[in-house]
Amino acid sequence: MASTAVLQGRKEEAMRILRLYGLSDGARDAVWQQLDVVYFLRHNAQDIAWHTRSLFSRLDSDQPIVRSRLARVGEGAEVLVYVKDQEGLFARVCGYFDSRNLSILDARVHTTRSGYALDTFLVTDHGRAQHYRELLSQIEHELAEWIAKAPELPAAPPPARFQQSRQSRQFPVTPTVQLQPDDRGSYLLSITATDRIGLLYSIARVLAKHRLNVHTAKILTLGERAEDVFLVSGTQLGSPRDQLAIESDLLEVLAAPSQRVAQSSASLMPGNRMSV
Repeated sequence: MASTAVLQGRKEEAMRILRLYGLSDGARDAVWQQLDVVYFLRHNAQDIAWHTRSLFSRLDSDQPIVRSRLARVGEGAEVLVYVKDQEGLFARVCGYFDSRNLSILDARVHTTRSGYALDTFLVTDHGRAQHYRELLSQIEHELAEWIAKAPELPAAPPPARFQQSRQSRQFPVTPTVQLQPDDRGSYLLSITATDRIGLLYSIARVLAKHRLNVHTAKILTLGERAEDVFLVSGTQLGSPRDQLAIESDLLEVLAAPSQRVAQSSASLMPGNRMSV
């Protein structure tokens, strides 16, 4: 009952905002009919109104729609991606941000009832840009073009790029990977690791390699600790051997360079086996 009241209040606030912009009820309803309850529970009224204003006239677009704005709290940019859902899309978008040295602080992945991806990202360049509005324009133009051209996934960042902080070196987060089936045939993938630039893209590359579909993503960064949860599906998840391969590949990219050396040395010792 509490979630129902929250949902209704959020919708009413979003409707109030949309009326201020002069958006008709019909245009609003056309967008909202494509969205499920999970979407409305995961976005606040301001986000819902922004997405609705950005998409109401482009619901059936053949070309990627990318919109961005300054983050409402702190530095950074909020990016909206809307395009017909396709294999490897999440990994390619993460690859674009990684190629521009933009860190992804939050990602929310949704698929509309008509089969479009409606994904949002919170990214930051850690204060390098002097004028964030120029960065917004650049992201909108480049990312839409990047998705439309459907390039091959860029190579994963080399270990030399991983600049660990003093805290992460002294108190490293032990990487963990958990795959749990849900009651709808999908799997809940939970990941914990030390945060770093390019981490989410490294994860996304593994998911794309194993041809896993990402239905939802919840990205949480707590200081040096990253806690990411994905709802994924794919034929390889039906095989225990393939599940182990997915988990092994994820653990490899999650480990910091120093941990990789330690793991490699430990794997050479007799009697050792990896656990997830």
